[in-house]
Amino acid sequence: MIETQHLGRVFDGTIAVEDVSFSIKDGEAFAFLGPNGAGKTTTVRMLCCLIGVTSGTGFIDGLDIREKANHIRIRSMIGFLPENPGMYESLSAHRNLDFYARLYGVPEREREVRISAMLKRLGIFERRNDAVGKFSKGMKQKIAIARALIHEPSYIFLDEPTAALDPEAAITVRNFLMELKKEGRTIFLNTHNLDEAQRVCDRIGVLKTRLLATGTPDELASRYFGRSSIVRLKEANQDYLTAVRQLPGVLDANLDGKSIVFSLVDPAEQNPAIVSALVSRGAQIECVQEVKHGLEDIYLKLMGGSR
Repeated sequence: MIETQHLGRVFDGTIAVEDVSFSIKDGEAFAFLGPNGAGKTTTVRMLCCLIGVTSGTGFIDGLDIREKANHIRIRSMIGFLPENPGMYESLSAHRNLDFYARLYGVPEREREVRISAMLKRLGIFERRNDAVGKFSKGMKQKIAIARALIHEPSYIFLDEPTAALDPEAAITVRNFLMELKKEGRTIFLNTHNLDEAQRVCDRIGVLKTRLLATGTPDELASRYFGRSSIVRLKEANQDYLTAVRQLPGVLDANLDGKSIVFSLVDPAEQNPAIVSALVSRGAQIECVQEVKHGLEDIYLKLMGGSR
């Protein structure tokens, strides 16, 4: 389990992270969303014991990140992909991974198996003996991801893992993350890619120095937009709107061209009653659907309403 309690960090009088509290269950994939300078990377660096905390604390598998005696043990349990990973560019892909596997104490026989498997899964096995300096930025990113995972950590922190990748390579990495999730790894993802966060992660946190919200995408959509449906009609008029507004459980209803958009307490329960009321008044219904709000809607609403 990853947990923070009122975590904060100040740099030279500037607040980077303020009073951030959340928890991530083992086996869960969690994404931090937020603009540049929101404190996402700072939070991860504190949890990885790379920088100290100013206030509050955090825990990795119950180990307090403030305690220096825990740092080596925590680092052995985590894999970290920084936003700008440095590589030994004169060494081959294989030798880069072998070097870090040795640092983590991976036995020689296991090293070879893990390195080959990792390179194959990321689609770069054929280039294993080439110097990393000859690789594209996207291929270097794949090596950096493999490096973060070579010791098979339980907790994986990834800071913009697909930012440098072309669409095909990004899909490969995203599928790889899904496989890691199925294996029960705990994933903490910093990303600007809202689609990636929605596809990979169970829950989302929106950060802007302070934590603005956490929850599943559906929970956040319901919390900030309510539950809305839309009825598309062949023809619409004010009488149909009045009929919908009079029904129990309808929180709000408005005409939008030939459609009626309405907010409900429970769409699954109340949509049939609305359809029945409209049909009884002669309305010709073309379709009924729930209005979906994606992460982009949620993110923009939170950013617009934040300080």
